[in-house]
Amino acid sequence: MSDALNELGALIEAKRTDCVLAWDVTFGELNIDVAPSNLLAFVEFLKTEPTCKFSTLIDITAVDYPERSKRFDVVYHFLSMHQNQRVRLRVSIREEDMVPSITPVHAGANWFEREVFDMFGIIFTDHPDLRRLLTDYGFRGHPLRKDFPTTGYTEVRYDEELKRVVYEPVDLVQEYRQFDFMSPWEGANYILPGDEKQEEAK
Repeated sequence: MSDALNELGALIEAKRTDCVLAWDVTFGELNIDVAPSNLLAFVEFLKTEPTCKFSTLIDITAVDYPERSKRFDVVYHFLSMHQNQRVRLRVSIREEDMVPSITPVHAGANWFEREVFDMFGIIFTDHPDLRRLLTDYGFRGHPLRKDFPTTGYTEVRYDEELKRVVYEPVDLVQEYRQFDFMSPWEGANYILPGDEKQEEAK
């Protein structure tokens, strides 16, 4: 399988040297790095090229690397049912960069791109309806960024007196925020339920 993927990667690179920045086969999967400016044309090439026919968009997501200058990788997964192969595209961008929408080639990218926009704050240019998908309209921040607090900024509850949902700032006691990160099996000085059986066996 990896031989076929290596052959496919070399073929794609040879045909689209203008788009492919780098490629590799890792853990039995073909990964291709693409420049944002060439993304739309390259996705169309993968869909229509007879040796590829990656006509099924499986997923679009992103990965946050806050320590890098190009903070985000936007990741696309495609399937070729004709060739029985998969490919992963990676587009590295800075926080302020925008990515072209691939909805003109894959209409199903619409909600995937909205989800990435909602969770990471990445803007897709020429998207037909780029707005939040999973969070509320007035939601602050982007939950899958590494710098987003795990507790969030606001909490939601239903108020019986007002008969509506209200938003309030998160108010957690300090004890809740402190963790010792110690595994209960490493250096703990208490007995967990069931541990007494080990002592009895001795």
